[in-house]
Amino acid sequence: MSKQHPVVAVTGSSGAGTTTVKRAFEHIFFRDNIDAVVIEGDSFHRYDRMEMREQVKKYLAEGKNLSHFGPDANLFDELENLFEQYGKHGTGRQRYYLHTEEEAAEHNRRLGTSLGAGQFTPWEDIPAGSQLLFYEGLHGGVVTAEHNVSRHTDLLIGVVPIVNLEWIQKIQRDNFERGYSAEATVDTILRRLPDYINYITPQFSRTDINFQRVPTVDTSNPFISREIPTPDESLVIIRFKNPKKFGVDFPYLLHMIHNSFMSRRNNLVVPGGKMGFAMELILTPIIERLMEEQDKRD
Repeated sequence: MSKQHPVVAVTGSSGAGTTTVKRAFEHIFFRDNIDAVVIEGDSFHRYDRMEMREQVKKYLAEGKNLSHFGPDANLFDELENLFEQYGKHGTGRQRYYLHTEEEAAEHNRRLGTSLGAGQFTPWEDIPAGSQLLFYEGLHGGVVTAEHNVSRHTDLLIGVVPIVNLEWIQKIQRDNFERGYSAEATVDTILRRLPDYINYITPQFSRTDINFQRVPTVDTSNPFISREIPTPDESLVIIRFKNPKKFGVDFPYLLHMIHNSFMSRRNNLVVPGGKMGFAMELILTPIIERLMEEQDKRD
């Protein structure tokens, strides 16, 4: 962990709400004029889209599972090295995973390449002079027998819905955006489950702050649900591992966030529609403190 070159990581699976927290950080960086390097977790997958499909078939033929949640499909060594090098020297290397043809065209213009959706750009050095590294992806707090990514973070945030809500979101997204059947998505959930339990879930015990979305409507059978509960049909439980570490001002937060309340001494509950607002209120002073400590060492 380094105050000279802070590393901030947001960890959570796809659809968990990491986009909301990413947007909150973008607002903070813009308003406080912070030059942040943004790192996407997908860029540390081991295989591109076509390679992953082939590897999944190979693993299944051998009676084994392979998923983006586990170590076999990811470059944990590269991710840990990036966090460590950036924390010590403000350096490291990154690449981009091209989700769409639009993203591919953008990077092809920049790099003079002819890559397509589902591929990676070449590795590049992080531009010199940045003030903070911001990571958003699956493994910002992962720990295995060989790697400990978590220890290199200055602020680690978890964004996680309860599991039934996460499954509803995945089923709906895969069906409407990707054309997958519900049965195919359930097969994927089952294949990923061991890695989810062993590598994703434990991260949320290491996070400094967790944002957990809980629906207030019935989601007891996620496999037949036809609608994703809206933010207004949800509550967000915000758990602080050590409130004193970041000087969390609970009376101020309770005053500023309408209909919020404390459920435990370190748990703040806010309406789902206030999640982004709550994130900015909570995270702005924390980031500003990290930057002040950086300035003192310069």
